[in-house]
Amino acid sequence: MKEPVVLVFESNEQLVKGFSEHFIKLINLKEGIFNVAFSGGNTPKTWFDDLTKNHVNEIDWNSVHVYWGDERCVPPDAEESNYGMTKKYLLDHIDIPEQNIHRIQGELKPHEAASKYAKELNANFPKDQLPVFDLIMLGLGEDGHTASIFPHQIHLWDADEFCVATTHPISGQHRVSLTGKVINNANLVVFMVTGIPKAEKVKEILHGDPKASGYPAYLVKPINRELYWFLDKASASYLTYD
Repeated sequence: MKEPVVLVFESNEQLVKGFSEHFIKLINLKEGIFNVAFSGGNTPKTWFDDLTKNHVNEIDWNSVHVYWGDERCVPPDAEESNYGMTKKYLLDHIDIPEQNIHRIQGELKPHEAASKYAKELNANFPKDQLPVFDLIMLGLGEDGHTASIFPHQIHLWDADEFCVATTHPISGQHRVSLTGKVINNANLVVFMVTGIPKAEKVKEILHGDPKASGYPAYLVKPINRELYWFLDKASASYLTYD
C-alpha cells in the first residue's frame, strides 16, 4: 500500500469545498461509469449541501452509480437511514437516473439485506469478481469504527462475504456493512473526518500506535491503490510531524 495522503483544512467548510473539487476531477478523469460508495454522517451531509448549491451542473450524473458503504436496518424514509439522508440532501436535487442508485434495503432482516446487497454488487460489477469501486467514502467513529464494522466485531472485517450484518455495540441497532475485502479493493478510499472528538483516534491510526490495531479504521489499507484522509484542523490537532 502507498503511504496515505493527509490533507488538513482550516475548517469543515474548507474541507467539503476541497473534497468537492477532488470528486469532480475524479469523475471527469474517468471514462465510462464512475462507481462511488457514500457514507452517512454530518460531514457527508455538509458535503452534499455544497455539491448541490455550488457544483450540481459540473457533474454528468448519468455516468455516476451510487452505492453505500453501510446502512442502518431502518426503512429508507427513516431519519437514521444513510440512503434517506443522501436522498434528502443530494439525490432529490440532481438529475440522476433511478437505475444508477443502488441502496442497501435496510427495511429487510439484517442478514437478508446483506445477502441481497451482495447480489446487487454481483449484478453490477463483473460477476463473481471482487468489486472495484472508483471511490469509497468512509467516516471514523470515536471508537475507531468505520463503515459499520465495530471494534467488538472486528473479525467481520476479514469476512469472505462482500457484505455482512453487524450490531452497534451500545444501542444494539442492526446494520449492514461492506467488508474489508471490498473496501481495500477500491481504487481510492477517502476518510472525511471532522471535530476534536475524533482527534485521538486520528493520531493513533496515522502514527501507528499499537492500540490502533484494534480499530477497524486502522485496517483500511487499499491494495496497491490510494488512501486519502481529509481532515479539518480540529481532527488533525493531535498529529505531530518530524
